[in-house]
Amino acid sequence: PPPLFLSSSTYFHTGLDSTMSAAMKTTMGLGRARLGAGLTKYRPSASVRSLSAVTDSASESPSCVYSGPDATKQAGIDGLGITNIGTIYKNQTYVELAEHEERNNEGVFSSHDGCFAVDTGVFTGRSPSDKWIVKNEGSESDKNLWWGKVNQPMKPEVFDELFEKAVNHFNTLDKAYVFDGFCGASLASQKKVRFVHELAWQQHFVTNMFIRPETAADIADFDPDFTIINACSQVNEKWEEHGLNSEVAVAVNIEKKVAVILGTWYGGENKKGIFSLMNYWLPLEGIMPMHCSANIGKDGDTALFFGLSGTGKTTLSADPDRNLIGDDEHGWDDDGTFNFEGGCYAKTINLSEETEPDIYRAIKRDAMLENVHLDADGTPDYFNVEKTQNGRVSYPIHHIPNHEPSSTGSHPQNVIFLTCDAFGVLPPVSKLNSGQAMYQFLSGYTAKVAGTERGVTEPEATFSACFGAAFLTIHPTRYADLLSKKLEEHGSDAYLVNTGWSGGGVGVGERMSIGATRACISAILDGSIKDVEFEQDPVFGFDVPKSLPGVPDNVVQPRMAWEDKDSYDAQRNKLAEMFQKNYEKFTGPGVTDYTAFGPQLQK
Repeated sequence: PPPLFLSSSTYFHTGLDSTMSAAMKTTMGLGRARLGAGLTKYRPSASVRSLSAVTDSASESPSCVYSGPDATKQAGIDGLGITNIGTIYKNQTYVELAEHEERNNEGVFSSHDGCFAVDTGVFTGRSPSDKWIVKNEGSESDKNLWWGKVNQPMKPEVFDELFEKAVNHFNTLDKAYVFDGFCGASLASQKKVRFVHELAWQQHFVTNMFIRPETAADIADFDPDFTIINACSQVNEKWEEHGLNSEVAVAVNIEKKVAVILGTWYGGENKKGIFSLMNYWLPLEGIMPMHCSANIGKDGDTALFFGLSGTGKTTLSADPDRNLIGDDEHGWDDDGTFNFEGGCYAKTINLSEETEPDIYRAIKRDAMLENVHLDADGTPDYFNVEKTQNGRVSYPIHHIPNHEPSSTGSHPQNVIFLTCDAFGVLPPVSKLNSGQAMYQFLSGYTAKVAGTERGVTEPEATFSACFGAAFLTIHPTRYADLLSKKLEEHGSDAYLVNTGWSGGGVGVGERMSIGATRACISAILDGSIKDVEFEQDPVFGFDVPKSLPGVPDNVVQPRMAWEDKDSYDAQRNKLAEMFQKNYEKFTGPGVTDYTAFGPQLQK
């Protein structure tokens, strides 16, 4: 790229030289992706922001550099108290970010695909015990938040100290990186988000993950709905005095519209911090936020896929015959569904082109690897998990060829809850009524399998409310009530799909074949499942097909696959008891009780 020419109190839009070929611009990640012609089929175009790469025209580019005594004022961060940084790099292009990453020695570039790779140190995942929300007594957030282990309260004066520490640190820096972007593809509820970072790769991460402004005009007079100050190199030495859990802190003040990150370099803290806030803001507007993937068919039929790690959410939503709306975070409003993000954040463990072709091929220039092992020649080794099993790649969604350009869809015809039942009890597919759907949604069940985590020697049931308990900010039943209303209003069908074991638990039975699971998904999406005969499960109460094309009968009916039917009955009751015990936390005064739609033990 051309050199960055700086002058006092002046900013210059930066971009590729106008003589660079269109092919090279596309290769370098600067090709502009316009909204598809079919957009109006799903949502009025005026209500959607395009998820494009940066523009070709340097004169329109949102990329700019501010230098001199007024740099922080021009960048819009002086109101935070950050007033003494000499140079601010704002909304840099991918090419410019790569130059900064190399110049700052922030990581290495993979020799295989040319994408940047970074090591985040000790923290290779989120630090949930270090996430705090300020308890502003009597405020709207104080009244609405689901206080407890997930949303730990912090005193305002403690937050103010941490905020001051972060600001003071930035005031010692010669340069910093600022990104202004958007969360939510629907303009009706879209939030303006600003990130202040120490490192270029962190701006690279949020550029991948959030909705990128197309032109400088998109962020002119930008007034953020929320700002995250990421002072990752700093730690809180006074954490014990502050009553916190460690020197790391991710602290959010909803009323002040700002958060600070201290002590952790993990990129996902930026993304999940805003997702948690969307889980707070949107329900108050009557909009359903969802931790799910989504895709859309050629006829405009939308499907949602809820599921915890290891259930197949990413694999099953990647369908060559359907367009990907998004892979992780979505909203459901009066117009339909919409993606929160402008990119994807996928696990790389055991990744291969054969198993996950879309993700594998998305790892190219402009994508960014986190905590992925590189061989001596710079080639990524996705099977080497010495560093962590949570290796990740972030990439802009336009790296997926069949992504939905508008990042929106219709009201979903089908809502699919995915589980990996390691006990071999649940059928591969079952149809849920509205009450059962809410019970399963609140349960958020899957199972850990021996070997996936240290100390796990046999299958363990895992329950995560709404398939994303770590990111819920209000009581789970409020999300369930919203989802129930949406399902009823739009006539959406709900299904539970088990991608786990059949014929016995782990070590006895066999894992569901991907072919059988895809046959279940296909039957749901093409509507043929409605033509088969169902029977009710005597314990869980949901409807199970008697047979389904592409799935062996003894797999469709799980009890048939067990040699010892009494053992199956006992294991089914055991799993039912786990569901019942877990669900007790969702009962009590002032909440909708869906207990009657859960399993009933068989004598």
